[in-house]
Amino acid sequence: MDLAGRVAGLPVRKLLGGARDRVKAYASSFNNLGSPDEYAAHAVECKRQGYGAYKIHPYHYWNPATREPALPRPSYVDWDIRVCREVRRGGRRHGADVRPLGHLPHPRGRVAGRPRTSAAGLLLVRAPDAGISGGVLRQTRRELDIPICSPEIAEGGIYTRADWILRHASDISRIDVLRGGITGVMKLAGMCEAVGMRCELHMSGFGNLQVLGATSDDVCEYYERGLLGPGARYDAAPPYLHAPCDPLTPDGFVEIPSAPGLGYEIRWDYIEEHRLPDVAVEPVAPLHPR
Repeated sequence: MDLAGRVAGLPVRKLLGGARDRVKAYASSFNNLGSPDEYAAHAVECKRQGYGAYKIHPYHYWNPATREPALPRPSYVDWDIRVCREVRRGGRRHGADVRPLGHLPHPRGRVAGRPRTSAAGLLLVRAPDAGISGGVLRQTRRELDIPICSPEIAEGGIYTRADWILRHASDISRIDVLRGGITGVMKLAGMCEAVGMRCELHMSGFGNLQVLGATSDDVCEYYERGLLGPGARYDAAPPYLHAPCDPLTPDGFVEIPSAPGLGYEIRWDYIEEHRLPDVAVEPVAPLHPR
């Protein structure tokens, strides 16, 4: 797709139809960022930078009480909800309307979290999906009063997502170009639009941005920018590129690259300087000669 755009002299989003040239961004935090107060302080800082929402990656393989590594189960759902509450309260204390997006590490947390999700002010929750059946999440969806966005990293591309849609296992579908390619993501976005469902893309990057440029914000509303944390140098371009793919505007949007193809510009001088020398490799005999 990148080569096709470069040959045509058009950004990929234009090859796909073209719908917009900028997209709303939310800040996506690191896991195990710190205490609930530290999450809240970071969320307020992100709001001041212009982000429209803040995705909380809470405690994973980490005990927030002891601040030591821990097994993922049992999960620390009480602490997760405390983080969501403090992020919301911290925003209000500083005059910032922070809209937290939550991450539920394990479906067992639904029982403990059910009465308190609304109080935490969650906009949506990203439920677990790796190794979790759609039937389990369908029950979770019945018990929670906020939208569930899933599956995120489940294998199977659009076929797994279509199954979840048919099972009513989530309110919002989720995919990215690493799990469906540009073609697959566009197919899922069209599928979601047809059934009146949102399709939020996972992760950042040039490919996701071009897909977002070919969809409307009533289907794919946000761009996930991150992962972010205090002191993280996210805005620096990789050494092999001239510029990062997703600079944030003061009003919380990301401009979709308009250069031909996916929009990245490679620093070929860096590539040449770091090219490995040619090495003669002896052919390896097959393990099972025919």
